[in-house]
Amino acid sequence: MGLNLPKKAKIVIKIGSSIITSKSGKIDKRRLQMLAIQIAELKSLRFGIVLVSSGAIACGMQKLDYKQRPKTIGECCCVAAVGQTLLMTDYEQVFRRYRYLTAQILLTSDGLEERERYLNARNTIMDLLRRGDIIPIVNENDAVATEEIRFGDNDKLSAQVAALIDADLLLILSDVDGLYDRQGKIVDRVEKIDANIVKIGTGTKKDTSVGGMVTKIEAAKIATGAGIPVLIANGNRKAILQRVIRGASCGTFFVPAKGKISAKKRWIAFSCKDCGRIIVDDGAKEAVMRQGRSLLAIGIVSAEGGFSFGDLVIILDKNNKEIARGLTNYSQDEIRKIKGIKTNVITEVLGYKSYDEVVHRDNMVIIK
Repeated sequence: MGLNLPKKAKIVIKIGSSIITSKSGKIDKRRLQMLAIQIAELKSLRFGIVLVSSGAIACGMQKLDYKQRPKTIGECCCVAAVGQTLLMTDYEQVFRRYRYLTAQILLTSDGLEERERYLNARNTIMDLLRRGDIIPIVNENDAVATEEIRFGDNDKLSAQVAALIDADLLLILSDVDGLYDRQGKIVDRVEKIDANIVKIGTGTKKDTSVGGMVTKIEAAKIATGAGIPVLIANGNRKAILQRVIRGASCGTFFVPAKGKISAKKRWIAFSCKDCGRIIVDDGAKEAVMRQGRSLLAIGIVSAEGGFSFGDLVIILDKNNKEIARGLTNYSQDEIRKIKGIKTNVITEVLGYKSYDEVVHRDNMVIIK
């Protein structure tokens, strides 16, 4: 499988609703117990385990006697608010048997887009892991989420959490054995997530869940882009976690990009909300993508989005294809005035020059 975990590896395990619910949609405590046994064993081997668990809405649906998943965000918020306490109670009860505490962490996407809150979330999870006797359990804060601040599904959230803590593995447990090709065979290994891989992903129609293989592939793209290996496996298989740790062939393994990027650049690439767009010419594209240079004003064609100094901007080529993301040293209004000019005349145009670079290489991530 190509998995070689270091000692005390940090593993993010995403648990889908289908893994901990019965066919009727109710939380299956027997399944929770089987997972807890496996996780406790990994903890005894000194692995750092973070769970990203679905199930709050399923629990709420069960308690409130919903037959189908709520269709509106308002209804989902109400159901999730009821279900989240029930879900955490179930987790607390099963892990208590192995003398582990549980810690609830509820996130919304805007909580990771703001740099200070991003760092606070990272520090909290890392501190919990250092304790050794606590299992952090992360979920989207469905009770307060709006359309604008939703992750959309816990697959993407798990990838964001893996990047947040610089995990050594993202393990996505589903009710299927992995990614199937068009002939119905499991794809054992994915070297690169390209258009062909995306095409063979399929959605789901389960009443208690959202997502499907499409969102798992999207999550894998985020995590592998951050240099984190990803495995999609069947969480219903016996001793699946132990098989994964041993490196046994089980599921679909996504090979990480070579070399992990820094924590700051992971935030820029995967967590920070874009605030504007800068379109560049072919010369600037070549300099940024091939020569490892910063973005200068002379290569900028246009700017849009009402952004300010320090905001994240998407950098696009003339065909509107994203090539990079970065933190800008100039506002949109300033860039409109200095686009296409040489660095040494910025002062003449603006009356000042804050930086030579519009986006410095150290604050930029190339999107491949």
